Amino acid sequence: MEQAGLTETQLRAAGQLYLNAGKTIISWCLGISQQEHAVDMVREFMNVLLLRGNIGRVGAGPAPVRGHSNVQGNRTCGINHHSPAWLLDALDEVCGITSPRKPGLDTVASIHKMHEGAVKVFVSLGGNFVLAAPDTHYTAEALSGCRLTVQVSTKLNRSHLVHGKKALILPCLGRTERDEQAGGLQGQSVEDAMSMVHLSVGKKKPASEHLLSEPDIIARMARATMPDSATSWEAYAADYDRIRDVMAKVLPGFEGFNELVRQPNGFRIPQPARELDFRTLSGKAEFSAPALYDVLPAADDMLVLQTMRSHDQWNTTIYSNNDRYRGVKNLRELIFMHEADMRERRIEQGDFVDIVSTSKDGSQRELRKYRAVAYDTPRGSAAGYMPEMNVLIGQADYSAQSDQPLMKSIHVRVARSG
Repeated sequence: MEQAGLTETQLRAAGQLYLNAGKTIISWCLGISQQEHAVDMVREFMNVLLLRGNIGRVGAGPAPVRGHSNVQGNRTCGINHHSPAWLLDALDEVCGITSPRKPGLDTVASIHKMHEGAVKVFVSLGGNFVLAAPDTHYTAEALSGCRLTVQVSTKLNRSHLVHGKKALILPCLGRTERDEQAGGLQGQSVEDAMSMVHLSVGKKKPASEHLLSEPDIIARMARATMPDSATSWEAYAADYDRIRDVMAKVLPGFEGFNELVRQPNGFRIPQPARELDFRTLSGKAEFSAPALYDVLPAADDMLVLQTMRSHDQWNTTIYSNNDRYRGVKNLRELIFMHEADMRERRIEQGDFVDIVSTSKDGSQRELRKYRAVAYDTPRGSAAGYMPEMNVLIGQADYSAQSDQPLMKSIHVRVARSG
């Protein structure tokens, strides 16, 4: 109960609510994913769902909020730093290539390797890497050490100002713009949070006649890098249906991709567990037994801080300093705190405060003169906006289970400024 921050009465009431429910969905977002014990927490969710048969039933099951279509689509298509052997085998067979088998690097490891000089070229398809990653200064130093940085972007952002010895900024078409190629008007497939895939076709006039699409840019990069490659890069760029034809042969559940994606509502990707097909050694759903961890901060005067977005913000792009979600106007340099936590520290509403974080490696980082704002957040916790607060996260602050930066679990001390 101490670890959960709830009373026994509250815990029993929650348990009874679950017992009484005919169907249950457990949904979660980055608050679960970006903390130390994320993997074990999700396993516990699965345990709870299995106890009442809430996996493989209509209207029940796990529902992670995975965000953007590119994130979801990458997950589905195996685009990660340790792709499974079956996927690489299928790629080799269908595409006539020999794919690399050495595991790659995730975000945290990539930043470390840039610092060591082992990663010399950085290519970004969209995004704002410098501000989205933790420990802003450490990340910027890493990029600055590269021989070449390439940004393929629809909009300028802070990452364009932090570059290697040589740098390219390659403007590209946005998904809302008409993408006319040799094969005609093109569409890109996107996947929503419930694994539904449909075709997205831009309708707006491009901002410039000189803009290239992302597939076209990638294809040109590939040809310039491997001029003798037998892969038909130019054909892929001319007609994206050819890319989907290859995907249909490689990825399970994508058979007939071009036909399926053009259905009025697209199609749903099969999910084995949803069909009661459990890919375990036993062929059955298996419970796990994660350890029970002490998640309380090391010192009583520490708060657990989470970073988040405001309403008028898209990823790391800030359109205004207002936050209609939380009733804040013209202010981002703030920290939301429970009133009792403020009283303990003799902090009044609107006071300037200094925020000091302590990293896993013992180093400290500080933000000065942020406004304290009382908010109905749980006692012992606090919140503030990213990317401004990313500087509080050290390069050692990532989950040992998942390599996820601990953006929802930063241990801080807060005191009045001055």
